[in-house]
Amino acid sequence: MSTSVSAANRFERRRAATRKALVGAARQILAEAGEAGVSIQAIADRADVGFGSFYNHFESKTQLFDAAVSDALEEFGQAIDERLREIDDPAELVAAGFRLTARMADSHPDLMRILRHRGLAHIHSDKGSAPRARRDLERGIATGRFARVDPTVALSAVGGTLLSLVELRFSRPDLDGEEAAASLAEMALRMLGLPEGEAREIAWRPLPSGVGD
Repeated sequence: MSTSVSAANRFERRRAATRKALVGAARQILAEAGEAGVSIQAIADRADVGFGSFYNHFESKTQLFDAAVSDALEEFGQAIDERLREIDDPAELVAAGFRLTARMADSHPDLMRILRHRGLAHIHSDKGSAPRARRDLERGIATGRFARVDPTVALSAVGGTLLSLVELRFSRPDLDGEEAAASLAEMALRMLGLPEGEAREIAWRPLPSGVGD
């Protein structure tokens, strides 16, 4: 490998590391108190990078925080996909997704605080967890598992209910998270057209072994 190629690779690694540090700092700030009033200098200090480095990667704080939210939602979507990869039934995927989300409020609190504060604005994003949820809803509608409704409307209904669960887990930590998740999952399945008895059975069904561990 030539010296110039090696130097270019080092430069790209440093650039990637700096961007990752800035996004990580923005995620911490979002999880703690939101971005209101924070300065670029404070973000750079949190990331342990120079002030000028910020503008090598982002044009504004808004762009950085949007990237941080997208990064968090992608992590959330990957976590749900990984844990539910053995489940094929779209209805069971919806229910298990609710229950895993409730558990992640305890296991991944910083991530879920970002979802709590900024998730609604990204409910129809083409990145992160939204396209995964839409994929499962579209498959359920196409196969007749769910009622024939507009997938965008279905995503609004299910995604809004899921975000209300996240809010509930933080605003009412005294409530039983598992029970709340199963109850809201049952309601979501009924909105999607499942009969009452079947929706209840799926929502309260034990999660497969290893899921959520």
